[in-house]
Amino acid sequence: MRRTRHRVVIIGGGTAGITVAARLRRAGQADVVVVDPAVTHYYQPLWTLAGAGHAPIEESARPQASVMPRGVRWIRQAAERVDPDEREVMLADGSVLGYEHLVLCPGIRLDWDGIAGLRPALGTDGVGSNYAYESAPATWNAIRNTRSGTAVFAMPAGPIKCAGAPQKIAYLAADHWRREGVLGAVDVHLILPTLGLFGIPEYAGVLAEVVRRYGITVHFESEVTAVRADVRELTVRGLTTGATFALPYTMAHLVPPQSAPDWIRESGLANPDDPGGYAEIDKHTLQHVRHPDIFALGDAGSSPNSKTGAAVRKQAPVVVANLLAAQRGAPLPARYGGYASCPLTTARRRTLLAEFDYSMRPAPSIPFLDTTRERTDMWYLKRRGLPFLYWNLMLRGRF
Repeated sequence: MRRTRHRVVIIGGGTAGITVAARLRRAGQADVVVVDPAVTHYYQPLWTLAGAGHAPIEESARPQASVMPRGVRWIRQAAERVDPDEREVMLADGSVLGYEHLVLCPGIRLDWDGIAGLRPALGTDGVGSNYAYESAPATWNAIRNTRSGTAVFAMPAGPIKCAGAPQKIAYLAADHWRREGVLGAVDVHLILPTLGLFGIPEYAGVLAEVVRRYGITVHFESEVTAVRADVRELTVRGLTTGATFALPYTMAHLVPPQSAPDWIRESGLANPDDPGGYAEIDKHTLQHVRHPDIFALGDAGSSPNSKTGAAVRKQAPVVVANLLAAQRGAPLPARYGGYASCPLTTARRRTLLAEFDYSMRPAPSIPFLDTTRERTDMWYLKRRGLPFLYWNLMLRGRF
């Protein structure tokens, strides 16, 4: 068994892992390891636009090697377990990494079998999902091939990454059918596990008008539990009543239930009462509540913010500042306020930029712009500005 020891080990080479690694290197940290088996890095926010025919899916992918910060050691293996008492990470190939400090950001696990029949139906017979690189193009095929019938867009219960995405594609699809002159022939359904369209009234009111504009039927406190592709039918369950009903579909955009990777719970790093198994951290410092040498950010952390790339952008400098302070034995100086951002695409070239924090109130980052309404400039920010900032600044630790 091969053993090595390092000053900082980062599990996960996605948005959070690369951003933290870049910031640590810029802060002068020489011994930084990133553990991730992926050979391709994805800018996932573009998948919604690809699923609506507004961007090529290939634009979202780059080689992982091209975003890895210089001077960082990249171990192309999957982490399988953490021993927080021994300060060790066990990898899939049997090797062991010791660490002084550990940063957990392995992303979120998509349970494609959590909806019965979804996995075999995905990408065929009108079923797509923008939550996978391979199936987002199938969403666009289903949308453009639908000229009449029933279209269903669903969100699962529980925390998911980019919780606005199941709604975004519904609005973009309806806008496409409106422009094609066939919206009146398409019965659009939106299935949400929540009590409302959005948790912040200022944005919920705008979305209610969008739903009214497109004539969308919304099923609140509900989720899809099964797909019967042979007869093109979904089973929908009410979360409070437990009652189910069958909903036929011509096309459907479905999102799988999500949770933290199993090994976080198995390593004793989650709260035993947390059904999602997320790494149990202080929501402000992002330090583990029981293991001060461990920090977590991104989708696998227990902080109650919306799981978005914008949240990672605010979390990464907090983790780096606090980790550096912990190395010196100093008090942790940085705090994360729960900021997250969700650019809700409501039509072609129209976006509602929802920004908020732990207060669950609007938290605009550009004070002189009214982002509580649909805006064309926010569409171009999502389509062009944010990808540029992501690839050229954020992943390099500069934004």
